[in-house]
Parts: sequence; C-alpha cells; structure tokens
Amino acid sequence: MDIMDPIVNLPRNNQASVEEFILLGFSHVPKLEPLLFMLFLGMFIITMLGNGLIVLLTVVDAALHTPMYFFLRNLALVEICFSLDIVPKMLEILVAGRSISLLGCALQLFLILSCVTSECFLLTVMAYDRYVAICHPLHYGVLMNQRLCLLLAVACWVTGIPVSLLFTIWLFRFPFCGPRGVRHFLCDVAPLLRLVCADTSVFEVYILVGTVLVMMVPFFLITVSYSYVLAAVVRMPSATGRHKALSTCAAHLTVVALFYGTACVIHLQPKSSYSPESKQVVSLSYTLITPMLNPIIYSLRNKEVKAALWRVLGRRKGESR
Repeated sequence: MDIMDPIVNLPRNNQASVEEFILLGFSHVPKLEPLLFMLFLGMFIITMLGNGLIVLLTVVDAALHTPMYFFLRNLALVEICFSLDIVPKMLEILVAGRSISLLGCALQLFLILSCVTSECFLLTVMAYDRYVAICHPLHYGVLMNQRLCLLLAVACWVTGIPVSLLFTIWLFRFPFCGPRGVRHFLCDVAPLLRLVCADTSVFEVYILVGTVLVMMVPFFLITVSYSYVLAAVVRMPSATGRHKALSTCAAHLTVVALFYGTACVIHLQPKSSYSPESKQVVSLSYTLITPMLNPIIYSLRNKEVKAALWRVLGRRKGESR
C-alpha cells in the first residue's frame, strides 16, 4: 500500500474548503529522506555561498562595475530569492511536518512565478548586453549607460509581479474541496489544479498563454541577439578576437540552456500529461541544480571574476595584518 494513499484519497467534501495542504514530495521514498535532506542542505549552502559571493564581488570590486556584471549580480539575487522561497520548506518536509497553510502556499507560488519571470527577462537583457558589446563596441558605453541598466534591472524585477499576482489570486479563488495532498515538494500550478473541484479550463488557457509570452518571447529575443552576435563574430578577422567574443557569451548561453531546458518541461507541459514523480525530478533541476551551478558557470572560466576574488582576498589579508 502506498503511504500517500491515506492523504491523497481523503474524501472530497464540496461544502468544506481546504485551509492547509500537505506537501507529499519524496514521501514515496521515506528511507531516502535523511540522505536527501543532507544532499539538499549541502546544495542549498553552496547556492547561497556561490550567489552571495557573486553579489559581493560585483559590489566591492571596481573592475566588475560594468553592465554585464551588474546584470549578473541581479541574476544572483534572483537565484537567492528563488532558493530561499523553495528550499527551506523542502528541507522541512523531509524532517518535520509536511503541512503548509493556504496563505503560505499562495505566497510560495507567487514568489516562484515572480522569480521565474524575472529570470526570463534578466537572461534576455544579458543577451542584449552581449549583442551591444560585440556588435556595437564603440557605442557600448553610450548605449548601455548606468541609467538604462538601472531601468532595465528594475523592469526585470517588477514586470512579473502583476502577472504573478493575478494568476496566484485567480488560482486560489477556486474551491479546493479536497483531497489536501499536493504531490510535489512545492506549491506549483499543475499539482494545485488537480485539487480544484471546479472548471479550470479558462484559467489553464490563460496561464498557458501567459507562460508562452513570459518564457518564449524572451527566448526568441535571446535567439535573435545571439544570431547577430554569431554573424558579427564570423566577420571578425582575428581568431583571438573571435575566441574572446565567444568566451564572453559561453557562460550565458550555458545558463540559458539549463534554465529553459528544465523550466519549459515544467511550465509548458499540459496538465493532462502531468506525471508527479517525473516532474519532481525535473523540478529539482531548476530549483536546486541550476541556481547552484550558475555562479560556478560564470566564475569557473571567467578570468575577471577570479581576479576580483583574489583582489578581495588579498585586501582582506592586508587589512587583518
């Protein structure tokens, strides 16, 4: 007998509304929960340290006060917010209670949608920054001025809030008549829709349209930006110049591939084909692995970040003497 059955198969009661949910993520593998807790805790610590280090270096080191690193700092802050929204609750359900209040679930969903939207827009802006740097290098300082960079960053953070708030409120206005078991380790749209005892077809159409606009339009703009970049790189006479131009884009392209490769599977797959266990595995990729890898990808082959780290460490050692 599946240990989730008593929770998942709670009788439906169309008169009583649900006031809390039970997050059932990983409850089908109870013997692995202690191991998963240690693994996820370690990944969470690495994520916080890595992204926190990126934020610190891009603030304190003057050599990294450029548009590219300004947007990288914002991306790291998004990853920190995203991880703080999801991972602490994930760790809690592995060692303590699995319940989450209706308000807590709504807040988590709102922050997830907001962070994913902000990341989509930030990745697009970062692609545009590389396009300007490589295709219009002589005008880069004028085109990517401090005021424009600040406005773009604010737009990336703020634009997703109304849409995320709209869909969160809309979803939680539906009646949740039971069962209370959410077959996931977080409050996401697809598993919550399975608990609604009302017609959600209109909501599903609108959220699919919203998801396509938020994810695929930025992806199209990223593709266009890098098409121009590639064309400009091919025309460069120097092999050294081509290598340098491509190396500045390699980290960003890797992060884009990681993000879209996993996020599209989660957010663009229709509800009818939703498989809870398989989607939990994919969800781990973009909730734990991608935020952890981003600072590693951006710093591993980046000489400027490495040099900034050594300068900061050298400064700290000098101050301590």
